[in-house]
Amino acid sequence: MSAARPEISPSARSLRGYARWRWWEMALFAALPLSWLLLQGQSLLLNEIAIVALFAVSLDLILGYAGIVSLGHAAFFGFGAYTAALFAKDAMPDPLVGLAVAVAASALLGLATSVLILRGTDLTRLMVTLGVASILYELANKLDWLTGGADGLQGVVMGPLVTPFGRFDFDLSGRVAYAYSLVVLAAALFIARRIIHSPFGISLQALRDNRLRAESIGLSVRLRLVAVYTIAAAIAGAAGALLAQTSGFASLDVFDFHRSAEVLLVLVIGGTGYLYGGVFGAIVFKLLHDLVSAWTPQYWNFWLGLFLVVLVLVGRDRFVRPWTWFGRGRR
Repeated sequence: MSAARPEISPSARSLRGYARWRWWEMALFAALPLSWLLLQGQSLLLNEIAIVALFAVSLDLILGYAGIVSLGHAAFFGFGAYTAALFAKDAMPDPLVGLAVAVAASALLGLATSVLILRGTDLTRLMVTLGVASILYELANKLDWLTGGADGLQGVVMGPLVTPFGRFDFDLSGRVAYAYSLVVLAAALFIARRIIHSPFGISLQALRDNRLRAESIGLSVRLRLVAVYTIAAAIAGAAGALLAQTSGFASLDVFDFHRSAEVLLVLVIGGTGYLYGGVFGAIVFKLLHDLVSAWTPQYWNFWLGLFLVVLVLVGRDRFVRPWTWFGRGRR
């Protein structure tokens, strides 16, 4: 006689259903390589979109799933950018090794600064995270012997991408750069999806909704916040590293406040707590930026601001009705 299979609990069955791949998710992952094949003339713009989307995914992990508000997420983005650029200039130009070093360095920075977001209100966290980014900005500005100061870190030359499929040199058209960023984005999305659909991810949403209740049922709130903050910092560092490696330049701009503000706008457009909101928001934001700035270079901020005001007043679900087809209304 064969042994009876253990009965699956309702909670485990519900978690499996929650983690099941939807058709539109598979379509999105399939569309990523198709964009590289079909939109070859727009590789530079698409590379920017991929980097912004990766940055937005990192912020969504802490804002949308853990409820940690931040105005200084550019600290990790900039730290990853400078780490990758310095590693390529002073150590070795291998982009994959540089990316790994930048991710590790940003994760350590996130781990070290995570203690600052464990206490206080949302307003306190806004000021603390903004302060961390401002400190790094000033350090990068003052340590001009290392970072180049206000002139930026110039002369960054990247070596070819060495993969099992061959060696690929970065080209002026941006095709190799976009393929590189696309692979990193897809890997980060896959990892983030595994995290948010795991028991750890469910517990993050529980403490986001009611931190006191989550703590009262025995969840280790502080350890979870430190863990997700470190992971988000690592992904943001990867986005910064991609920017430095594909552009061959790192400047104070990567630490600037507008970086943190832009990624928040991306999530306002795409939505928080849905993982792919950062991807769709990055596409809309960068296309609006590109089209409107080409149409009216002096007033593109006005039109972008008007779009955001209309989006907030009308409501995202009513403004873009097809979004609801993807289960957008369920948390």
